Amino acid sequence: MATLFTKIIEGDLPGHFVWRDELCVGFLSIAPLNPGHTLVVPRVEVEHWIDLETELVGHLFHVTQAIGKALAKEYNPLKVGTIILGLEVPHVHVHVVPVWNPTDLDFCNADSSASPEALAREAGNIRGALTALGYAQVAQ
Repeated sequence: MATLFTKIIEGDLPGHFVWRDELCVGFLSIAPLNPGHTLVVPRVEVEHWIDLETELVGHLFHVTQAIGKALAKEYNPLKVGTIILGLEVPHVHVHVVPVWNPTDLDFCNADSSASPEALAREAGNIRGALTALGYAQVAQ
């Protein structure tokens, strides 16, 4: 059975995409820790990141870094943090989050009421930052 993320990738469920390429996608979390909280997800369904092919891990972190640079440009945080947990959805995903303090990475602080309009606006801003940084894989 397809994971929730596969359904989003395939367009069966809505998602606010900022990145698409042949190996992975980036889309906004529906329960963001901070505005701009993006998930980088491989197209292939693998539950645990340690089971990914080494080349795919490298690609995911290349994309994570690109999105991190866009988040830094757009939000001017103190840092951009990343987390790999995979406890909620059994499909590898890297959380990329603008942070100002350590509690910004506490999932107890997630905004489960983020509106689709706010997510769409944030996705547009991140796509603009990615384009300004010269990345061609920006989702349309």
